[in-house]
Amino acid sequence: MLMWIIILSLLVIGLALLIVEVIFIPGTTIVGLLGVGFSVVGVVVAYRNLGDETGFYILLGTLAATGLGLYYSFRSGAWKRFALKSSITSKVNEGLLDVLSIGEEGITVSSLRPSGKAEFQNKYFEVRTTGNFLNPQTKIKIIQIEGNQIVVEQINN
Repeated sequence: MLMWIIILSLLVIGLALLIVEVIFIPGTTIVGLLGVGFSVVGVVVAYRNLGDETGFYILLGTLAATGLGLYYSFRSGAWKRFALKSSITSKVNEGLLDVLSIGEEGITVSSLRPSGKAEFQNKYFEVRTTGNFLNPQTKIKIIQIEGNQIVVEQINN
């Protein structure tokens, strides 16, 4: 009787760990490997102590229980409680460039090779040139705003 309790305990722990691995913490592999290990040890103990025929039936039962357990875990939707249901629809710097306009003048804060930082209206923006390299503290003006990109050129004094 004690041997049956040990075998069933090993198999139940193995099945539980496999379900936890697949449903709740996928990708860690350690929990899944522990689950497989407990199940294999349970089947091996059954073969050694209860004979080949009983061990074979326990092996078939373990495989069936594992398959059914995983099937019902997916069907029950238990994993939906842990899944992300919302999504981020905003964009980086959305609306940030609305305060700028073509022809507006500013100054480079960093080197533009060909992109870097510039200051317009006491705010810093990521800008790029048409291919020219500009040094810091160079006067620039906006020649194009496309999406979230600001294209600038040097102001010739």
